[in-house]
Amino acid sequence: MKMSKLFVQTLREYPSDAEVVSHKMLARAGYIRKLTSGVYNFLPLMWRVLKKIETIVREEMDASGAQELLMPFVQPKELWEESGRWDAYGKELMRLKDRHDRIMCLGPTHEEVITAIARDGLKSYKQLPVNLYQIQSKFRDEVRPRYGLLRGREFIMKDAYSFDTDEAGLDKEYENMARAYKRIFDRCGLDTKMVQSDSGAIGGSVSHEFMVITDTDAGENDVFYCNNCDYSANSNHAVSKLPPAVVDGKEYFSKTEIIDTPNTHSIEELGKFLNIPSTLILKTLVYIVDKKPVLALIRADRAVEETKLMNAVGGIEIRIASSAEIAELMASKGFDAVPGFIGPKGMDGITIIIDETVRDMKNFVVGVNKTDKHQVGANLSDLGIKEFNYHDIRLVEEGDICPECGKPLLVTKGIEVGNIFKLGTKYSKPMNAVYTDINGEMKPYIMGCYGIGISRTAAAAVEAHHDEFGIKWPLSIAPYHVVVVPVSTNDESQMSTAEKIYEDLLKSGVEVVLDDRDERAGVKFKDADLIGFPYRITAGKTLTEGLVECKIRETGEVMKLTPEKAVEFVRNAVANIK
Repeated sequence: MKMSKLFVQTLREYPSDAEVVSHKMLARAGYIRKLTSGVYNFLPLMWRVLKKIETIVREEMDASGAQELLMPFVQPKELWEESGRWDAYGKELMRLKDRHDRIMCLGPTHEEVITAIARDGLKSYKQLPVNLYQIQSKFRDEVRPRYGLLRGREFIMKDAYSFDTDEAGLDKEYENMARAYKRIFDRCGLDTKMVQSDSGAIGGSVSHEFMVITDTDAGENDVFYCNNCDYSANSNHAVSKLPPAVVDGKEYFSKTEIIDTPNTHSIEELGKFLNIPSTLILKTLVYIVDKKPVLALIRADRAVEETKLMNAVGGIEIRIASSAEIAELMASKGFDAVPGFIGPKGMDGITIIIDETVRDMKNFVVGVNKTDKHQVGANLSDLGIKEFNYHDIRLVEEGDICPECGKPLLVTKGIEVGNIFKLGTKYSKPMNAVYTDINGEMKPYIMGCYGIGISRTAAAAVEAHHDEFGIKWPLSIAPYHVVVVPVSTNDESQMSTAEKIYEDLLKSGVEVVLDDRDERAGVKFKDADLIGFPYRITAGKTLTEGLVECKIRETGEVMKLTPEKAVEFVRNAVANIK
C-alpha cells in the first residue's frame, strides 16, 4: 500500500472528548471516527486490526472444536419473554417496533437465540456436546458511553455457547475455553489474568473474566490478586479474610443507652466525638434496588460493594438513595433522621442485608433514626431485626488477607477483554430446550457461555502498548507490519531503494506501506510512530554507506543494515508470528 493512497488522516491534537489513551490515540492516528455517542466508524486501519483479531479468534475457536454460525442482530420480544429477561434486562436493551408493530430489540447478547436454535436442532444426547460461536456486532444502550471502544454502545464481539448433557461435560468445556482464551490473548500480545467475577445480566453460577492488567486510567475494575497463590478476582466478586479489629466495645461503654451525638454526620466525626475506632460503629446505608429501598448494614471501617449487595437482594439495578428518598423513607416510618443517624430499628417491611463483618460485633454504636442521637453499647439483639440476612457485601481492600493462602492481597487495574460463564439450565429450563437422554427421558441442556470483545481487545492492546508518541502494535495484530520511508522522494537513490525494499517485502508476503508522500521526514516519522507500525525502514543519508535504518517500534532500537538484510530481518520476524 502506498501512503499517498492509504485512507488515513492523522490529527494534530487529541479529540476533546477522549479520556483514555486508546480513545485518544485511535482517533488521532486515523483508526476510528465518532458517528454519535458510543458509536464509531472503523476506518481501514482499524478494520485491518479487527480482522486480524477475528482471525486469531476463529483459528483458536475452530481448533478447540467449536463451530461458527451467524445469528440475527434484531431479535423478537417473544424469545426474551420466554427466558424472563425482557423486563429484567434493564434499559441497556434497545427496544423497537417494525412497521407491523411487532416489538423487537437490538441484540446485546444472544443467549435466547442460540437456545432456540439448539431447541430445534439438538434432539438427542447423541448430538451432544456442541459448542457454537459467532462474531458479530452487538448493541447495548449504555447510560454513559465513555472511553471510546472500551465502553461504547455498538461493538464487535465473539460469543460462544456450549451444550452438554451434564455438569461434568460443562466443566470440561469450560476448561477447554479457558485454555483457548489464554492462547488467543497471548497471540494478540496481551498479558491477561483470569479472575473470578460476577455473572451480571448473563447469569449463571460460575464466571471468570480475562483482564488485561494496566496502570492507565482505562482500567475499569480493580483486580485483587495474591502473589503467593493463584487467587485473583474482580472487585465485585473478591472475598478476603478480615484482619483483626476491635469489635467489642465493652471497655468503651459500660451500658446500653441512647446518647446525644450532635453534628456527627460522618463516621469520622462520630468516632472523634466518642473517641472510639470506626470498627465499633455499625453503619447503615440506604440503597435503591429495582426502585425499592434496601438497608445495608456493615462495619463502619469497610465499604459496601454494590454488585454484591444487588446480587444478595436478587436485583437488576442499584444506586445509593438520594437525600429526598431517604427523607421519604424516614417519614413513612415516622422518623425524621438525616443521613448519619439512620439505623435498622423500626424498619419493618424494608429489606435489610447484613454484611459478615457485623456478625461478631458487640457493644457497638448504631443510629436510632433520630437526628443527633446514637445508641452506644448496642448488640444485635437490640436492633429489632426479625431475620438476620447475612451476606458478604463488603468491598475488599488492598492488604486484606487472601482467602486461600492467608497472605496479603494486592490490587491493580484491569480491562475486561473476555469472559466465560457456567450458565447451567438458566436458559434451557424456562425456554423448554431439552434433549432425550440415554434412558429416553427429556432433560434440559447444561449450557456455558464464552465471550470476547473484539473491538475491546484492540483498544486494550493500545492501552498496554503505547508511548507518548503513539501506538506500539503487537506484530500479530498490527494493520501493517512495516513502513518504508524514503527521507526525500526527490532523491532518486533514496526513492529507488525504498521502492525496491517495498517490492521485495510485498513478494515475501509482508504487509508493507511505502510512505511516498512529498512531506518532510519529520512528518513521516511522526505519523509512523503515531500509527504504530511495528517496523520502520528508512532510506536516508546512510545510503552513502550502502545501509538503511531499521527501527523496532516496541523497543526503539535502531539498526543499520543493508537493504537486503533489512528485508530479511522483517521477513523473518513476520514469519515467526504465531
